[in-house]
Amino acid sequence: MGTMSDDVEKRAIGKMMRRLIPFLILCYFVAYLDRVNVGFAKLHMNTALGLSEAAYGLGAGLFFVGYFFFEVPSNILLERFGARRWIARIMISWGIVSAAFAFIPQMSTASGLSSEWIFYFLRLLLGACEAGFFPGIIFYLTLWFPTIYRARVISLFMLAIPISSIIGAPISGLLLNLSGGGLTGWQWLFICEALPSVLVGFAVLALLPDFPRQATWLQPDEVKWVQNTLEIERQKKEAVEHISVLQSLTDSRVLACAFVYFCLNAASYGVAFFLPTIIKAFGVTDTQTGLIAALPFVFGAVGMVLLGRHSDKTGERRYHVAGALVLAAVGIGLAGLVSSPVLIIGLLCLAQIGVSAVPPMFWPMPASILNGASAAAGIAAINSLGNLSGFAGPFAMGYLKDLTGGFTAGLLLLAVVGLIGALVTIRLRIDPVLERSMREPMMAH
Repeated sequence: MGTMSDDVEKRAIGKMMRRLIPFLILCYFVAYLDRVNVGFAKLHMNTALGLSEAAYGLGAGLFFVGYFFFEVPSNILLERFGARRWIARIMISWGIVSAAFAFIPQMSTASGLSSEWIFYFLRLLLGACEAGFFPGIIFYLTLWFPTIYRARVISLFMLAIPISSIIGAPISGLLLNLSGGGLTGWQWLFICEALPSVLVGFAVLALLPDFPRQATWLQPDEVKWVQNTLEIERQKKEAVEHISVLQSLTDSRVLACAFVYFCLNAASYGVAFFLPTIIKAFGVTDTQTGLIAALPFVFGAVGMVLLGRHSDKTGERRYHVAGALVLAAVGIGLAGLVSSPVLIIGLLCLAQIGVSAVPPMFWPMPASILNGASAAAGIAAINSLGNLSGFAGPFAMGYLKDLTGGFTAGLLLLAVVGLIGALVTIRLRIDPVLERSMREPMMAH
């Protein structure tokens, strides 16, 4: 009996991993590419548009303000209308807005507004369009995969972040050399990297089922196993406690998780949006900048998978997340104190291991507290509040760069924020009874 049910579990998980994860990686790949390609465009865009470092940092960060205000409503609507239609809507709309950045000079001329204000508006709009995508995917995965598999599934899905940088950074560097049609390299960069978002958005409509019961590639016994297992998990959560949608938005643990995610994103985006500028200052070409910028994310990808698997194996989350945040803080802080290009890149590689490893180990924590509609709202609340540091981090880096003429002060500030996040993580209150129950062998067989 046990062997038969184990076989059903193995078949179901294997099919879901093969059918869903590669496609979701592709979706997040194009999303993250559109989010951070502004860092490469900046190398020429700032001069073309007359932007200061602080103005660029403000504009880069405004993405997350739009993201914040529309995140929770978007994720609630995703649950109501279904993942397939809502994720497609998100991807198509953000692809159109991302391409619009190429035409900021023309929009400025036509509207009479300065290029700086057009840049601010489009970054804000881009965040509003993309809001709900990442937490929507995290919530979507909870509809398919039992808790015991989620850290490894999320870590595989989030490989899209380092992959988008490993592949996207060199491509972005090369695209900066394009010209034609009255447009320069930074404009073609936005257009060429926005098109895949629109195309993949339409593919979502055709390929992504909302629930296991809609998947024609799952056998009836496999669908039954998935649904029974997830139902037992839901009942276990509710036996410990039931959290309403409103409570999920004010629960102290949700807010603490949001603060930890805030610290992570401050360090992550504060570096990411300025990484091409830091590397360009070494005296290399645009193409070389793209190649060098990919290196930290190679290390990040390895760290993400290895640490995520170890966290799953041990069933421990808090100290894994805290340790990864300390690693990130040490790498970022020391990178601000050395002058050798080789040392700077080496330390940023170390930092990226920590930065990349945190999310797949972090997200199972709030997912083990919440369920149903409260999970959708709570996960979105954590992501939206945490992503506000995506505004604060780049703005602080740009402001301190203008103020001091270098990146040392900004990097040290981000390192301190990372250490604070590690301390808060250790003090997170996750119910030990619930955490143990989520790690016990499933009784749905």
